[in-house]
Amino acid sequence: MTFRGTFEHTLDAKHRLTVPAKFRAPLAEGVVLAASPETNPGTPRSISIWTPVAYDAYTGATLQSLSPISPKARELRRFFFGYSHDTELDSAYRVMIPPPLMRYAGLDREVVVTGAGDCLEVWDRPAYRSYCDDVLVRIPDIAASFADTS
Repeated sequence: MTFRGTFEHTLDAKHRLTVPAKFRAPLAEGVVLAASPETNPGTPRSISIWTPVAYDAYTGATLQSLSPISPKARELRRFFFGYSHDTELDSAYRVMIPPPLMRYAGLDREVVVTGAGDCLEVWDRPAYRSYCDDVLVRIPDIAASFADTS
């Protein structure tokens, strides 16, 4: 399934997020909550909600060309697997976001859940609005940077 759309949600007192109804079926077999690697300085952090199969494919594709003993590969493995948590939807279709991921993404009660293709992303609501304001201005330049140069 491709995850699309943007939804405003509120975390409960136990940091549980109710997963939007249209995404419950693909996540019924398990969930991986993971820190999203933001590579541009100043980009707000978010966390991602993956199916286990998709997360394994993502991390595998990222690490496959690196020597497993290289410093970069070791750092990436530590990030990918140290900042990810296996969980499942509860009977009310919620996932509890662990405190380390709450801190990593600067999440408060008000969040935005947005589709990111292979996964969902959970953002602090004001941070997401600020990010969108910035990226929407830059979309023409981003698109032009991929122009055919042949």
